[in-house]
Amino acid sequence: MRLAMLPLTFFLVSMSPVYAQTPSVLIRTAPVIEKDVTETLTAFGVLAPDPDQVLSLSLPHAGLINRVWVRLGQRIKSGDRLLEVITAPHARMQYFQAQSAVDYARRVVDRKQRLLGEQLATQAQVDSAKKALNDAHVTLEALRRRGLDIAEVTLRAPADGIVTRLDVSQGQRVQANTTAMLMATEKRLIARLGVEPENLSAVRIGTAVSITSVFDPEVKLESTIREVHAMIDPTTHLVEVLAPIPQAEIGHLVLGSRILGRIHLASRHALVVPRSAVLWDSGQAYVYIVDAGKARRILVRSGMDDGELIEVTGNLKAGDAVVISGNYELNEGVAVRETP
Repeated sequence: MRLAMLPLTFFLVSMSPVYAQTPSVLIRTAPVIEKDVTETLTAFGVLAPDPDQVLSLSLPHAGLINRVWVRLGQRIKSGDRLLEVITAPHARMQYFQAQSAVDYARRVVDRKQRLLGEQLATQAQVDSAKKALNDAHVTLEALRRRGLDIAEVTLRAPADGIVTRLDVSQGQRVQANTTAMLMATEKRLIARLGVEPENLSAVRIGTAVSITSVFDPEVKLESTIREVHAMIDPTTHLVEVLAPIPQAEIGHLVLGSRILGRIHLASRHALVVPRSAVLWDSGQAYVYIVDAGKARRILVRSGMDDGELIEVTGNLKAGDAVVISGNYELNEGVAVRETP
């Protein structure tokens, strides 16, 4: 009988330590930090030319677009050919008519002066004829300045820049004063950022802003708000704020690039924890701290969030160990063990 009982007794003794172990959760912690934090406002936008540096090129007279040498987005140098315009026949006719008017007015003056010498005309008639000649010269000169004396006109770039809008195409007939294109210089660019209307009151001219390319996070630069607009854009339903791009950084960016701006608002001294430490339950934020080897749940209020650290207020102090990994598995009082 004793020999038969030995295996059972041995089994119970050898298993008892397993049942004696307390379950625990593997976690990682980080200390609560006290530091100066800056409230940031995130705004998306686009890199655009400075409005003060956009040139509008218009056609001085009606005609036919015979050649287009540039394309949208193309870089151009001062003096480069842009368009070739054939002057419209009716516009050329105006110039020829003005020439005829000058010739006729000159003959009238000559005739009136001869008649004045023969006492068959008055000085007032001579003066009137001279005025008509002068008016005809003025009209002819105005038409010449509009280029109507030339059958074909080649428009050239007035400065270095980029074609940002092209409103004409080869073979198109256009009227006088038609805007053919817009070109912007690359020397001055701006960030056009969209801000929610309810956040606009916190943004001021001179407020610092950090700008990052959406597609290339390595491209970062610092600027300040130059303009705060006073109306909602009907397309984006946001209010635009403008920030100039430092000239030294322009070479790293492409016109039209999508950008992310972090507008730096108020700064204050606060407690912060890693963002992963803060959990939510029915709209209430909380964290777990380690107290005597067990998890303790602390209700907190969250504040500024820079994507890595988040401000918290509650029953915490600097140096407390908050759980940043494994906290989703915790409940109040659960035993924890930290990753070595």
